[in-house]
Amino acid sequence: MDLFPALPCHRAGHLNRDHDHRVYWEESGNPNGFPVLFVHGGPGSGTAPIHRQFFDPEHYRIILFDQRGCGHSTPLGELNANTTADLIGDMEALRVSLEIESWLIFGGSWGSTLALAYGQAHPDRCVGFVLRGIFLGAASEVHWFLHDMGRFFPAAAATFLNFLPANERADPLAHYYRRLCDPDPAQHMPAARAWNAYELACSTLRPQVAPAHSRAEDARALSTARLEAHYFVNTLFLEENQLLDRIDRITHLPATVVQGRYDVICPPITAQRLVAAWPKARLMMVDDAGHSALEPGIRAALVGATERFKTMLSPPQNKLKLSLILSIFGSADWFVLEQAPWWRVF
Repeated sequence: MDLFPALPCHRAGHLNRDHDHRVYWEESGNPNGFPVLFVHGGPGSGTAPIHRQFFDPEHYRIILFDQRGCGHSTPLGELNANTTADLIGDMEALRVSLEIESWLIFGGSWGSTLALAYGQAHPDRCVGFVLRGIFLGAASEVHWFLHDMGRFFPAAAATFLNFLPANERADPLAHYYRRLCDPDPAQHMPAARAWNAYELACSTLRPQVAPAHSRAEDARALSTARLEAHYFVNTLFLEENQLLDRIDRITHLPATVVQGRYDVICPPITAQRLVAAWPKARLMMVDDAGHSALEPGIRAALVGATERFKTMLSPPQNKLKLSLILSIFGSADWFVLEQAPWWRVF
């Protein structure tokens, strides 16, 4: 399976939040379909139109949003009031604003972290999860990103470290963060480009061409690098091992975990640990992929996961029609009606 055809969004807006944050959101697909929330990675990478294509637009009400400080959300790169708890609050406020009772949560990389954190805070608002490239926010995972990915990508790691003066290379996070937070573009833009080049070089199984510099690419690079460094410095605003310690809050819900076997940014051992603690989670290991959601094997597995969830999730209007049928036939006929395939044509 591959991505669905490109489609436009039919509704978009901004959610006004605290400290002047305006969170961008959009809808596409079937307005009466089953709601699914796409949670992007980073932190700070933002959404793109291609992210709508993981979902059947005839079945799903597809909701994308840009987290605080990135994408179409404003102010760009803002660190004030930008924590994991703030993002969870934005997701819940968006659900209420869109009058959604519950939704399927789809997230990869940092998006898997935030999806799990949201689910554990609001388990009654989630029906299941599709997660990719698992990142649980542990100190060891941050250390791996900054210091150990170079074991597989030594040239990229050397370029990343050599951007800094020799006396700063022992603590790249602190010194990148200082530059990324500097208001002077002459300081923060070169650091943002170096940070993003490192991550991009390590994200796929086969090398990819870096995008040309442009105003849009620079804005995305700045928000991603600045927010990733901000969250790393603050230990992702999570307690150590928090997401595994609280996994019992969502283990009654189904999940599909898609993981590239050669994912160097988020190594497979983390996905294995998550699935081992979650009996209803299914691990799909993609043998010919790294970290990126758009590698052929990864995107096929993700689309396959959303397709399988279709059999478990009936659109809300079908449930309403089934309730009307039951009101006519009587509650005693529930089992017969639920099992009979013909009611799904309504």
